[in-house]
Amino acid sequence: MESNQIDPSKIMQIGMGFWASKTLLTAVNMGLFTHLADTELSGNEIKNKLSLHNRSLYDFLDTLVALGFLNRTGLKETAKYSNASDTNLFLDKNKQQYVGGILEMANNRLYPFWNDLETGLKTGLPQNEAKYNKASMFKAIYADPARLKEFIFAMAGVQMGNFITFAKTFDFSNYKVLCDVGGSGGHLSAMVAMNNPNMKCTSFDLPKVAPIATEVIKSMGLLENVSIASGDFFEDDIPSAEIITMGNILHDWGRAEKKVLLQKAYDALPNGGKLVVIENIIDDARRENAFGLMMSLNMLIETEAGYDFSKADFDELVFEVGFSKTESMPLSGPTSAVIAIK
Repeated sequence: MESNQIDPSKIMQIGMGFWASKTLLTAVNMGLFTHLADTELSGNEIKNKLSLHNRSLYDFLDTLVALGFLNRTGLKETAKYSNASDTNLFLDKNKQQYVGGILEMANNRLYPFWNDLETGLKTGLPQNEAKYNKASMFKAIYADPARLKEFIFAMAGVQMGNFITFAKTFDFSNYKVLCDVGGSGGHLSAMVAMNNPNMKCTSFDLPKVAPIATEVIKSMGLLENVSIASGDFFEDDIPSAEIITMGNILHDWGRAEKKVLLQKAYDALPNGGKLVVIENIIDDARRENAFGLMMSLNMLIETEAGYDFSKADFDELVFEVGFSKTESMPLSGPTSAVIAIK
């Protein structure tokens, strides 16, 4: 009797999940949802805007309807398509809330690399650009200005909701100075400064990132509140601050490199200062945060030694460095902030 009640739908849904994933990634990459922002279009109008073929046009669009990304009135030739409310907010490139950058990168980079997950699991080696040209992911991305900008905005898109939640939830009332290490496009610093007028923020990253970060901060009118500092966080000292943040930085590195960065943060903080690490923190029992665990698999694909971690893992590292206390703060979805206090 029991075998008759077991349902294979979960197996099929996840096993064939790449169908839905690739359909969404393709739509994002072509800018479909941006064309449909705050309007509706017929299938023929969409076909012309995206240079699509007649074959499978309605299968493609109606799959997006069935998946909940598009709304539709009518059917096939009489149909009019529009964005669902969440699609319209988060997948329109012209809106500040756009999170599609990470999906564009997933389509253009990560999707083919994940085909080699089995090889990565058997060899422990990255399966991205490094597999073919021996350059690390970061060297390959930083060598191409266009790809660097895509990467920076991809990271900003996936983290923006977390940055906003952190900026509005964390108690900044007793602080004045923050440094965001590996600050990329300066988006975390911008959100903190925008929501906390008492804060002066520094976004610290490699020199090649500075022009992009400056452009972002200038566009937000925050040049007086956010400064851009250039340096290598392994080679140079981290600028002193009362709060040091790292958003999706530690998971790029192995245990030894993690400790180096944590030690540098400790040295740059005053007594009572706080290190805030924003990541997809894995639950201590390693049973619930599937996204965090899969992100750690993505670090296998992308890096030589990187991995995601639980709060227990974080505590072990920061206490070895010298921090005295830790806290955690849930942000959005699978992401949390873990906080170490000097």
